[in-house]
Amino acid sequence: MISTAHCAALRGIDAYPVQLEVDFSRSGMPAFTMVGLAEGAVRESKERVFSALKNCGFKVPPARITVNLAPADVRKEGSGYDLPLAIGILAAMGVIDQRAVDDWFLAGELSLSGELKSVPGVLPLALAARKQGGRGIIVPEANGREGAVAGDLEVIGAADLGQVVRMLLGEDTIEPASVDIDTLWNERSSHLVDFGEVKGQEHAKRAIEIAAAGGHNLLFIGPPGSGKTMLAKRIPTVLPPLSFDEALEVTKIYSVAGLLPSDRALMVTRPFRTPHHTISDVGLVGGGRYPQPGETSLAHRGVLFLDEMPEFKKSVLEVLRQPLEDGEVSISRSLMTLKYPADVMLVAAMNPCPCGYLSDETHPCSCSPLAVQRYRNKISGPLLDRIDLHVDVPAVPYEDLRQTRSEMDSATMRARILNARRIQAERFAGRHFSLNAELDGSALEEFCALGESEHHFLRQAVETLGLSARAYTRILRIARTIADLAEADTIGPDHLAEAINYRSMDREGAS
Repeated sequence: MISTAHCAALRGIDAYPVQLEVDFSRSGMPAFTMVGLAEGAVRESKERVFSALKNCGFKVPPARITVNLAPADVRKEGSGYDLPLAIGILAAMGVIDQRAVDDWFLAGELSLSGELKSVPGVLPLALAARKQGGRGIIVPEANGREGAVAGDLEVIGAADLGQVVRMLLGEDTIEPASVDIDTLWNERSSHLVDFGEVKGQEHAKRAIEIAAAGGHNLLFIGPPGSGKTMLAKRIPTVLPPLSFDEALEVTKIYSVAGLLPSDRALMVTRPFRTPHHTISDVGLVGGGRYPQPGETSLAHRGVLFLDEMPEFKKSVLEVLRQPLEDGEVSISRSLMTLKYPADVMLVAAMNPCPCGYLSDETHPCSCSPLAVQRYRNKISGPLLDRIDLHVDVPAVPYEDLRQTRSEMDSATMRARILNARRIQAERFAGRHFSLNAELDGSALEEFCALGESEHHFLRQAVETLGLSARAYTRILRIARTIADLAEADTIGPDHLAEAINYRSMDREGAS
C-alpha cells in the first residue's frame, strides 16, 4: 500500500512543498530504501523513526519499505522529516486513514522514545502550508507558537508521536497553538539602554541621528574608552520600529538558522549583531556545506556592528561589498543558488592608529606614520566607499562625565528620525528606493539639486580638501538627510558644511 504525507524543505528563508511517499509491501525481502536526494540527517531518520514507533507501541512487521521525497531532484536536509516519515509508515500500514493525513503538513524530530523535538524553519513551513491551502501543520510543541504567527492556519503543537496518532485517529484532541500578536508588538518599545545615559559625545549622537534618518552606514574613529561601542549598542533604540512584514522576514531568518529564542514567537525589535573579529567569511555572510544565514543576514533590518574593524581579516571584510550594495547575500553551489536577505545598517569602529592614541591629547602615540598607514589600509577603498559617515569620537572630557543625564535621549532622537523618514517616504513614493542612502545617478541629481551659491561652496570644499568623486556623492546624500532633519525643501550651504565634516577619512587622505 502507498501513502503520502505533506512536509516541506527549506531553500534560503523560504519553504517549498515536499511530498513524502511510502510504499509498504509485505512481498519480497524486508528492506528500507529512501530516494529523493536525502542528506545525512534525513537518511538517519530510519533508525530514529523505527525506535520511536516501537517505543510508542506500534509494531512494524517485516516489509519492503520504499520512501520517496518528491521532487526528487532537490536536496533535502535536516531532522524535520522524522514525523512525516513515521506518519507515512503508519498510514501505509493501514493504522491511520490516509484521508486523515491529507490535510496536514508535518514537521518534527523524533527521539527514540517518540518525543517530538523542535526543528528549525517552522515559520516558513507554516507560511508555505497556508499558501498551499492546507488545513494546518503538526509540529513539536516547542514550535507551536512560532508557527501560529503565520495566522489563518491551524497549528498543532504535539508532545510526542503517540499524541499525533491519537489525534489523527480521532481519539484525542489537541488545542491549536495561539499567539497574541498585540502583546508581542507592545514589546517593541522596551529597550534596556538609552542615549540619555551617554555622557558627552553630542557630535557622535548627531551623526547617529543622521545615519539612522537616511539609512547611511557609519564609521566611528576614536581612542580606546571614548564610547564607540556604547554608542553603537544604542542605535537600535532610535531606529523606526519594524513593520509586521519586516518582523516576519527577520523571524524567518532566525527560524531557519535555529536561533529563534524559545520564548519569542516573533522578532519584534530590530536585531543588533556584533561578530568577533576572528569570524570567517562564511560566518559573516553565510554559506557552508549546508548553507546557513551568516551574521550579515541575522542583522537584516537592523544593525551589523564591526568593532575594531581593521582587526578583521581583509578577505572577510571584502565579502561585505556585495551585500552592502545589493541588500542580500547570494550563495552559489553546484546544484543551487541561495539568496539570504541582508539589508543592514553597517556600523563600524576603529582606533585612529594601532596603539589607539593618535588623536588623543593626553596619551602620546607610539606609532610610526608607516604603521598608521598600514593599519588604515586594512580597510579597502571600495569598502570604505560604502560607508557614508566617518565620525571622530574623541575621549570624553571630565566636565561631560559629571553630567547626570544627557538631554539628547533616544526618544528625542527617534522622533526627529521618524519625521525625516516620513519626509523621504513621501518624496520617494512610487520609486524602488525609500532612503537617501540609496540615491544614485539621475535620482541623485534630481533630489539633491543645488543652487548657484551651494555649487560655489561645494566646489571650494572639493578643490581645497582634494575630495574625490565618491566623496562628492556621499556629501550630497548626507546633506539631503541633514536637510530632511531640518525639514528644509532644498539643500543649503550649512547642510553641505555639516556633511563635509562627516567625511574625516577623505579629508585626512587629501592631506
